[in-house]
Amino acid sequence: MAQAMQLGLDRNDAQWLMLHLMAPASSDRAWLITHDHLAMSATQWSSWQAMVARRLDGLPVAYLTGRKYFYGLELHINEQVLDPRPDTETLVDWALDLLHDGHPAKVLDMGTGSGAVALALAAQAAHAQLSGSDRSEAALAVARANGQRLGLSVNWLQGNWFDAVTGAFDLIVSNPPYINERDPHLLALRHEPREALVSGEDGLADVRHLVEHAPIHLKPGGWMLLEHGHDQARAVRTMLMDRGFAQVQSRKDLAGIERCSGGQWPEVE
Repeated sequence: MAQAMQLGLDRNDAQWLMLHLMAPASSDRAWLITHDHLAMSATQWSSWQAMVARRLDGLPVAYLTGRKYFYGLELHINEQVLDPRPDTETLVDWALDLLHDGHPAKVLDMGTGSGAVALALAAQAAHAQLSGSDRSEAALAVARANGQRLGLSVNWLQGNWFDAVTGAFDLIVSNPPYINERDPHLLALRHEPREALVSGEDGLADVRHLVEHAPIHLKPGGWMLLEHGHDQARAVRTMLMDRGFAQVQSRKDLAGIERCSGGQWPEVE
C-alpha cells in the first residue's frame, strides 16, 4: 500500500482497493489493521498492481470494486452509470423532508442511473411509491439489479426524460447532466458515461427541459428538486420562477455550496 501511495494514490483509495482485494465481503477498513500480518498471493499482487494503475489513470474506485455506499445502501455499479457522489445525498435529504408526514406519495426520480436516489428514498420512505426513469437501458439494468438485491420496490421506466412517464406525481427529483461541453474537468471524468454528465454549451440544457415539462407531471402542490453545478443555483432558481413555480429555494451541501434547487407547483385556486 505504501508503494502505491508513493506513486500518488490517495490513502483512502488505497485502503478500499486493498480491502476489496483481500476481503471482498467486508466493508470495514479496520479489517486491514486486524489482518495486517497477511501477505498477498502472487495472483493478488498482480491484481493489486493492475488496480493501482487503473486508479492512477483516473478510473473511480467504485468501478474497480464494483460497489459504492450511498445513503447507507451498498450499490453495485459499473461504467454504465455515474459513480454516486456524497453531494447527491443533499437531494435525498431535501426529498425526505418533503415526505416526512408519512402520507402516501408518488415520487419520480429522473435520470436514475444506478438507482441511488430512488432506492435511498424507497428505503427511507416506505409510504412513498417510487418510480425511476432513465434513457439508458444499460443503466436501468444496474438499477433493477440493485433494487432486487436490496429488496426495494421501484417502478423502472426506460425513456428520454418524460417520454415513458404517465400520470402525476407529488415529487419529482433529478440529478441530471449539468456540465458544459467545454468544461476542463471532463478530462478527470473521462471514465464515466458522458451522456450522464454533459448538457449543452452551458450545462443547463437538460435542466431547462425538466423545468419546462415537469408541471405536466406534477400534482397541484407537488415539488420538483434538481441537483446542479456549484455555480448554477441562481440560474436554476430563475428558470423555476419564470416557469411559475412557487417557494423557489436552494439547499447547500456539507461544503456550504448551493447544490440543489427546487420549487412547488402552485395549488389550483
